[in-house]
Amino acid sequence: MLKSKVDAMRTVLVTGGSRGLGLAIAQALAAGGYAVIALARGKSKELTAAMAATDHAGTGALHFVPFDLGAVDKIPQLVRGLRKEFGPLFGLVNNAAIGHAGALATMHNSKLAEQVRVNTLSPLVLTKYVVRGMMADGAGRIVNVASIIGFTGYSGLAAYAATKTSMIGMTRSLAREVGRFGINVNAVAPGFLATDMTHGFDRDTLQKIMRRTALRRFAEVGDVAHAVEFLLGDKARNISGTVVTVDAGATA
Repeated sequence: MLKSKVDAMRTVLVTGGSRGLGLAIAQALAAGGYAVIALARGKSKELTAAMAATDHAGTGALHFVPFDLGAVDKIPQLVRGLRKEFGPLFGLVNNAAIGHAGALATMHNSKLAEQVRVNTLSPLVLTKYVVRGMMADGAGRIVNVASIIGFTGYSGLAAYAATKTSMIGMTRSLAREVGRFGINVNAVAPGFLATDMTHGFDRDTLQKIMRRTALRRFAEVGDVAHAVEFLLGDKARNISGTVVTVDAGATA
């Protein structure tokens, strides 16, 4: 019974889906009727609760698959396994990322390499293998989570900004490569959100950032999740190669 229900849904893979923005995206998509695969190194308490709530609501499906995206060489095997277990992947949301704050001049090379590996190389390789199936199916949606820091820059986040800027270039180029196969590729660029990524900032810094937004507030993870849901949906069928900013007017 469960399998027939899942087969009728569009399946979307969300990386970094165990907490923060990734979890919000996974929950919004499941509530919208998608069969969501939340990919993360471990299952958080929040994800466990969300899975139970999704089962109770009966609108979509929310599954968890453990995987360390730093293990780039294992990604082909991962994608084969996902297609075998869940069927064709209609959507991919490249959300997982890590960020190390600090001056580039003093940041250890291992931290630079880690950010590039997880934030840039891993989504490139994952997308490579997922998009092959989409090309064969003649349909698909890819949404890359970038950041307004890729446009504006931010002191102490040069490496992180470099990786997020790369996602924008990937989005625009891949959209041209695979559009003729019926695949849409877009990105969302959130501003500063109240997630694990901003918990390291002190209150004064957060207040300064907030005052620079047009709306004098931070966007919320739910706002970004809804933007992702829109880009995956039929109403966005003629939108591809674009970047949607969700930043409460910080880049206005």
